[in-house]
Amino acid sequence: MKKRGGYRANFGQRLGKFSPETAARLAEKPRIWIHAVSVGEANLAGLVLHELRRLAPDESFIISTTSSTGYGVCENLAQDDDVLIYLPVDFPSVVRRSLDIINAKALVLTESEFWPNIIRTCRKKDIPVILINGRISDRSAPRYKKLKCFFGDVFKCFSKMLVQSEIDKERLIAAGAPENIIRVMGSVKFDISPPSREALEKSRSTLKDAGISPEAPILLGGSTWRGEETALAKAWLKAREKSPEIRLVIVPRHAERGDEVERELSADGFTVKRRSRMKNGTEPSGGDKNAILMVDTTGELFPLYSLADIVFVGKTLPPNIGGQNMIEPASAGKAVITGPHTENFASVMDIFRKKNAIKEVSDASELSDAIMWLCEDPATRDSFGIRAGAAVEENRGALARSAEVILSQLE
Repeated sequence: MKKRGGYRANFGQRLGKFSPETAARLAEKPRIWIHAVSVGEANLAGLVLHELRRLAPDESFIISTTSSTGYGVCENLAQDDDVLIYLPVDFPSVVRRSLDIINAKALVLTESEFWPNIIRTCRKKDIPVILINGRISDRSAPRYKKLKCFFGDVFKCFSKMLVQSEIDKERLIAAGAPENIIRVMGSVKFDISPPSREALEKSRSTLKDAGISPEAPILLGGSTWRGEETALAKAWLKAREKSPEIRLVIVPRHAERGDEVERELSADGFTVKRRSRMKNGTEPSGGDKNAILMVDTTGELFPLYSLADIVFVGKTLPPNIGGQNMIEPASAGKAVITGPHTENFASVMDIFRKKNAIKEVSDASELSDAIMWLCEDPATRDSFGIRAGAAVEENRGALARSAEVILSQLE
């Protein structure tokens, strides 16, 4: 968090010490409290907020986050009557102090965000706690089960646990959660909306400014982690032997890695054009066809998916583990490639596998071969995109179902 900057801003909020103005707003009336730890969860929270506003337009919200990048995303989600804060650390004294101020009618947690002291204190104050898009990963399941005597008491404090799959339900029950509070809903992330016209135009302008022609095919690496940028660059270089016009766009998961990524790519002989320098005017527009565009900024990835031809989703090649969101490029009808490590999206990947809608590779060598294959075979590339888009459409609906459950707990 320190590397990403912004750690000191509003630091007191993390200790339950709010400014007089913020404290007054937190206390003035009951609001639905939604927590989103960082950028990915903030995007999920954005979907939920939009649906809750549609169903209950008179409701207002407290939105909390943990990271500075998540705070930046949440700033765009909050409306005038909402309150945006950093989540207080989960220490008993801090939690008590904070919840003596925060006037919440419900607390909504996402995926696998379990804060024992906050959850228990909400229960003591008769504040319903609802888990949405819940999941328990392969790695976490044995630990939760082993600590059933601890987590069972925490899970019993939830009013509802809305999970992605039957496997997630079984794992929560094995960890001590009451079966009667768990409902399998599917993944809320399938309910993603397409990017706005303004966002698409901004992305087209970014590509144009980087010297990328609208006719040029684009290989996009989305939310990449260490080692994946170099693997993509080498695969791109090989693909250009058959498709010389293809351009490479890389969007690191953490924008603050920009210098590191540029050094690694430059050491291998690649030229890098950086979006951050284009935005601040220190790098001119245009560029040669041999340059890689690195979008080292926050909030610009999603519309770029719609302009790509082949997408690699990051945090999936070894030694990285877990995976980033492959639903976003799939929703745009793109040919999507992932590495073998998609543990954070296990139930989602099961859906895509059944539809043969995503190409999985085991390492950098297979990634290169897959990119070459999709470059040489447009019909196969298009069919992957069609199947991916169809899989997303077929699995929509969890968002509306989850929002209705949240509102039912307010009654």
